[in-house]
Amino acid sequence: MKALNTDKAPAAIGPYSQAIRTGNIVFLSGQLPINPETGAFPEGGIKEQTRQSLLNARAILQSEGLDLKDVVKTTVLLSDIASFGPMNEVYAEFFTQPFPARSAFAVRDLPKGALVEIEMIAEAQ
Repeated sequence: MKALNTDKAPAAIGPYSQAIRTGNIVFLSGQLPINPETGAFPEGGIKEQTRQSLLNARAILQSEGLDLKDVVKTTVLLSDIASFGPMNEVYAEFFTQPFPARSAFAVRDLPKGALVEIEMIAEAQ
């Protein structure tokens, strides 16, 4: 196992790694919409937070020479299922066919009061 870490994404806020690579599989921890330069959520709502979470995930992948095209599975956690539509609009800007498999569901609360958290599994070619 190899722990991945980049300063282009927010540091872990607990005892976990930004991502772990084992063989050709990379498991990204859930990415909160924290801007790594400011340590804060972007201003706005679900669209801005979704964009930041995806930018954070992409930065971690890029630190290992990967990109979103290498993602095979995502899990999207929402603080409110009513945010699914706007989240999906932004999500669609980041992925192309063939789209990764995905689960999306609402949870009671997310860390730091986030509106979204996104985790991924990618495969290095």
